[in-house]
Parts: sequence; structure tokens; C-alpha cells
Amino acid sequence: MPTTLTQALRAATALGVDRLDAQLLLLRALGQPIHERAWLLAHDTDTLPDGAWQAFQALCGRRAAGEPTAYLLGEKEFHGLTLQVDPRVLVPRPDTETLVDWALALAAGLQAPRLLDLGTGSGAIALALQQARPDATVDAVDGSADALEVARANAQRLALPVRFAQADWLTGAGAGYDLIVSNPPYIASGDVHLAALRHEPLGALASGPDGLADLRRIVQDAPAYLAEGGWLLLEHGFDQAAAVRALLTARGFAQVQSRDDLAGIARCSGGIWRTVK
Repeated sequence: MPTTLTQALRAATALGVDRLDAQLLLLRALGQPIHERAWLLAHDTDTLPDGAWQAFQALCGRRAAGEPTAYLLGEKEFHGLTLQVDPRVLVPRPDTETLVDWALALAAGLQAPRLLDLGTGSGAIALALQQARPDATVDAVDGSADALEVARANAQRLALPVRFAQADWLTGAGAGYDLIVSNPPYIASGDVHLAALRHEPLGALASGPDGLADLRRIVQDAPAYLAEGGWLLLEHGFDQAAAVRALLTARGFAQVQSRDDLAGIARCSGGIWRTVK
């Protein structure tokens, strides 16, 4: 059994656990704040307390088996917010911050904008928008009651007044939104990559044979819920930008375009809705 923190981290690496993940999991096993990685450096030769190795070993075993680190920690950072997450919701990805940043840029010139987040999951997008724009009315929907429990708890803990509702995409939503944003399921139901995501909710990942089923539905229905000049912004797969732009153009959206994530991949596409063409 390892006797020091440094030895414990080496043991985790030997199990195939990424060093950063191992550091975060060790902090959790030691009861330290997971943001205090510098604490590990200052205490690298400390002896492991009784029980800490067993707890750390269990966490590393689960991580090596593919369980997301965020689930093991119970939280994930997103756009400056610390969100509580568990297997009822997808783990928020940094790529999705591209969608939030684009929405905030479009809303910058609007007074008290009305914003809608479809498929909110943990509430990540809606809460990030509300945090950045306290004057906005932010609504968020999800078809999963379990996901909404997570989202509402995050909103309450962060004291952000997002309004949540259970709905099948836009069914029952209000109208006149300045922005509708969504990170819907977009992986093809037969995609081999789903196996690596088996710990996350399948319903939030897969969307028909080509991965576009939910995107098609949102594009088709959104105009009825947008204000004149309102924007629809959608996250999609790394190879779906052209297909999503084609859907938006065919539905009658204007200024159809995409935005790249930090890796230079076209991660989001959107367009503006004008009733007068």
C-alpha cells in the first residue's frame, strides 16, 4: 500500500488514471476542496491517513472503468459556475461554452432579453446565461424529471432565478423569445462512440439513425416561438455543421452560420428568424 500522497498518485497513474483526474480524486478522498491542487504539492510527502487509500483506490478503479470524473466528484465547472452533477444528467463539456458565448454576444445589445434553453440537463447553459445577464428572463425545459431535479437544485444553490419546466422540446413553451439555444442529443444511435459514454444518460446523447432527429424537430418548430429577429443557436457534432446549416436554410432562417470551439471545430450553428423575407 502507498504510504505518501506522491506514491498514491503514482499508483493511480499505473492504473491508467490521468494525472489531473488522480489529483482531483485524491483531494476528494482526503476531504480537501478539489480546487486546492496546490495543497497536494505542499503535502506530497505526507502519510496517507487511515482509510484514505481505500477510498482513493475505489475512486480510481471506477475512473479506470470509464465513469466520468465529474460523477465521482459530484461537480463540474462550467462557464465560471460550479454545477452539481450525477448520472441523471450529462457532464457539461467545455465545448458547450462556445454556445453560451455566442448567445451572450447576440444578446449584448438587447434590454431584458427573453432566452430559452432546450434540453437543459444540469441547467448549465441556462444558469450561465442568467449569471451573465441578470436582467434576462431565462426559461429552461427538459423532458426528464430527473434532470430537472438536478437543474433546479443547481439554480437554488447558485441563487439564479431560471424558470424550469418539464416539456417535450418546445411543446408548451411560451413565445417571443429573443434567443433559443439548445445542446440536444446529436449522436447517431448506432455510433460506436456511445459505448465510451455508457455511464451517461443515453436519451441525452443519441438521436436517430443519423443523429439529427432532434435537431430537425427543433429547427422545424422554433420559428413559432421566436420574436421577430430572434436567433436559434444549436450545438451539434463535430461533422454536422453543414447538415445543420442546410436544415436552418431550408426552414427559412437567414444569416445562417457556424461557430468554432477552442479546438477549431465547427461546434455550433444558428440563424436569425425574420417573418418579412
